[in-house]
Amino acid sequence: MSKFMTAEDAVKLVKDGDSIAVSGNGGGIMEPNFLFEALEERFLKEGHPRNLSLTHSAGIGDKENGGISRFAHEGMIKRVVGGHWGWSPKMQKLANENKIEAYNIPQGIVALQYREIAAKRVGIITQTGLKTFVDPRVSGGKLNDVTKEDLVELIEMDGKEWLRYKTYPLNVALIRGSIGDSEGNISLEYEPAYLESLAIAQAVHNSGGTVICQVKFSAKAGSLDPKNVRIPGILVDAVVVCPGQVQTIEGEYNPALTGDLKMPVDAIPPMVLDQRKVVARRAAMELKKGSIINLGFGMPDGVARVAAEEGIDDYVKMTIEQGIIGGVPASGAIFGVAYNSDSMIDGPSQFDFYSGHGLDMTCLGLAQADRFGNVNVSRFGSTIAGAGGFIDISQTAKKCVFCGTFTAGGLKTEIKDGQIHIIQEGRNRKFLKDVEHITFSGDYARESGQTVLYVTERAVFEMTPEGLVLTEIAPGVDLQKDILDQMDFVPLMPKAPKLMDVRIFSPEIMGLK
Repeated sequence: MSKFMTAEDAVKLVKDGDSIAVSGNGGGIMEPNFLFEALEERFLKEGHPRNLSLTHSAGIGDKENGGISRFAHEGMIKRVVGGHWGWSPKMQKLANENKIEAYNIPQGIVALQYREIAAKRVGIITQTGLKTFVDPRVSGGKLNDVTKEDLVELIEMDGKEWLRYKTYPLNVALIRGSIGDSEGNISLEYEPAYLESLAIAQAVHNSGGTVICQVKFSAKAGSLDPKNVRIPGILVDAVVVCPGQVQTIEGEYNPALTGDLKMPVDAIPPMVLDQRKVVARRAAMELKKGSIINLGFGMPDGVARVAAEEGIDDYVKMTIEQGIIGGVPASGAIFGVAYNSDSMIDGPSQFDFYSGHGLDMTCLGLAQADRFGNVNVSRFGSTIAGAGGFIDISQTAKKCVFCGTFTAGGLKTEIKDGQIHIIQEGRNRKFLKDVEHITFSGDYARESGQTVLYVTERAVFEMTPEGLVLTEIAPGVDLQKDILDQMDFVPLMPKAPKLMDVRIFSPEIMGLK
C-alpha cells in the first residue's frame, strides 16, 4: 500500500498529548514547513491536537511566524525541550509567561538523545553541561517556574561528576527529505545537511510512534539508488509531497551546498572592513595549519570569509555541528550549511566527534563575559536565545576563541590609517562582574586545561588560573576610557598589553597565507 498522503491527512495522525520530534535548522534547512503549516491550520480550525510536547535540537524559524512559531499557540503546546530558542520569539513569550513547560538542553545532547531513545537506553551520561545552567545544581535547563520535572540528574562514577540526561518516548516525527517513494524510502540528495532525521525516525518508530516525512519529489518504489536512501522505508509511515519545498530560504537549489559542484572561493564576496571583520581577522590569526575547527553562528562565521579571502581556507578543516566537514561555512540566515564541503555526516555523529575532544579549536560568540571567564550566549532578561551547540562544543574543544564586540547596542567605530576609533559607545556592557546565564564555565575550562581567548574589536583577553588577563589593545584605543571604564571588573595586567597587529585594521589582505 502506498505511503503517500496529503499534508491534511498526515497531520490527522497527530493526537492530543503526543510528544513530537521535529527536524530543521534556521534558514529553512531540512525544515518540514508544509507539515508545520498543516498542523497549525488544523489546530486553529479544530482546537486539536492539544497539549503537545515538542522536541527540537536546533533553532527553527524566521523570528516571525515560521518554524516552531507554528506551534506557539496557547493550548496547542504543553512542553518544549529545545536546543535553541532564538528563532521563535513567540515560543519564548509563552515560556516567559509560564504558559508552557520550557527546557533548554544542549543541541548535541538532544541530537544524541534520539539515538538513545531508539535503542531504549536510560539516557546519556556525559560531562557536557557541568557547571553551566543545565547542571541541576543551577537550573537543570529549566527556563521558568512551571517547569518542574528533572530531565537532568547529577551522578558520580569512578570518582567523577557526570550528568545523566534522561530519555523519554516520542510519538510523532515531522522530518524532511528530498525524494520519497511509495514504500517510504527517503533520499536526502538535494539537502544541504542531514541533521538528525534518521535518528528521529528511529527513535519514534521504536517508541511505537508515527513517522511523517515531507519531500519535494515522489518516486516509484524501487527507483531510488539505495546509496542515496538515508531514511529507510521501514521507519516511515507517511510521505507528503511539497512541490514548493526549497533547499534553504535563499533559493530552491544551490549545488555548491550539496557538493554537486565546487564554486570558486573568490565568488564569496570579501567582508567590508568594519568591527566585525576586525574580530574575525584577529580570531583567524589563531588558526594553525592542519587544525580541525568549528565556527559558531554570528560573528564567528566571519572567520570563514576571512580565511577564504586570505587563501587559507584549505589550511584548516572547518566544521559545523550540523554535520558539515570542510569547505566554507555559509553565514547569516543559512548558517548550518557550507559551500564546497568535503563530506556531510549526520548531526549526532558530528557531536560524537566533538564530545570526544576531536576539535583543535572553536570560534564561538561572545554576548557576555565575567571576571571568572564565564560566557553567556543563552539568556538575557526575557530573551531566551538558547545554547544551541555552544555547550557541547566549548567544553570539549582544545582551544576556545570567543568573538564579539566589546559593548553592544549602538556601538559605532571608524577604522582608518591602521587604527580603530570609538565614535559611539554601545549602550550595554558585555564584560560584567557576573553573567546572567552560564553557558560556558570558566571554572570547568580551568580544570580541563583549555586555552581560552576573548577577542573583541579593541581588546583581547586570555584566561589564566588567576583570572582574565588583558593581553592586547587595538591601535587608536585609549586603555582607560575605551576599555577599563567600559568594564564592571578590572582585568589582570601583569604587564602592559601589547598592540594588536596593525594589519588587522588595514584594507589590504593581511598575508596570513
